[in-house]
Amino acid sequence: MLNIGDFARHGRVTVRMLRHYDAIGLLRPARVDPFTGHRGYEVAQLSRLNRVVALKDLGFTLEQVASIIDDKVGIDELRGMLRLRRAELENQLATDRARLRAVEARLRSIETEGAMPTNDVQVKTIEPIRVAEVSGVAASFEPESITPVIGPLYDELMHRLEAAGVTPAGPAVAYYEDAPAGGVVVHATMPVSATEIEGVDVVDLPGIERAATIMHHGSMDNVLSSVQTLATWIEENGHTSAGYNREVTLKWSADESERVTELQEPLR
Repeated sequence: MLNIGDFARHGRVTVRMLRHYDAIGLLRPARVDPFTGHRGYEVAQLSRLNRVVALKDLGFTLEQVASIIDDKVGIDELRGMLRLRRAELENQLATDRARLRAVEARLRSIETEGAMPTNDVQVKTIEPIRVAEVSGVAASFEPESITPVIGPLYDELMHRLEAAGVTPAGPAVAYYEDAPAGGVVVHATMPVSATEIEGVDVVDLPGIERAATIMHHGSMDNVLSSVQTLATWIEENGHTSAGYNREVTLKWSADESERVTELQEPLR
């Protein structure tokens, strides 16, 4: 028999927490001294404590925890519930991180208003190019919507090209279109010389007669400042945008801060 302090220490919880669980009937001590009121716990009760803490930490309310445990859920079913809840929390965490990155990008744009050098913009003619591509749909053109879509698309594209024994003939080119049902169609492409590749669409991407271009350094999650610098230059120089910009990855690195991407925005 363990006193409440020893039981708390072995269970890696606080004495206050155990007293609360006792008060609400979630984890009663095995014995209470009728004279001193001291609580005593059996080592076997650590099993119930582990379930309580795991379920609570995964976001279940204490009422839900009590219901799950009192229904004598089996270990396999409990493990499945925990895995499902963990996946939900991981997805929420990824969403919150993306939202935080978006807020930081907006703040950087606000901080650099009027300070971004628009003389870095160049007007170029973009030649047509043959590419292999896979496509998907993002909810919007915001970085937090594009990033979760385009990353897996490129993973899939590179896997298919490798399986077909095809080596890309140049840097990655991403381009975008309005989706018929709303959102944005994301095209992840790699230049190729082949006319047909099994499992991959091969298309001839048309050239752009005039494109305003700018180099973006770093993660595409932070592309907002570069995009808005491009927009400022286009307006100040009397031009009109003709659609979504293309993104050409001139330098890719596992370290996102070292990546270099050319933004190519078509002009009317």
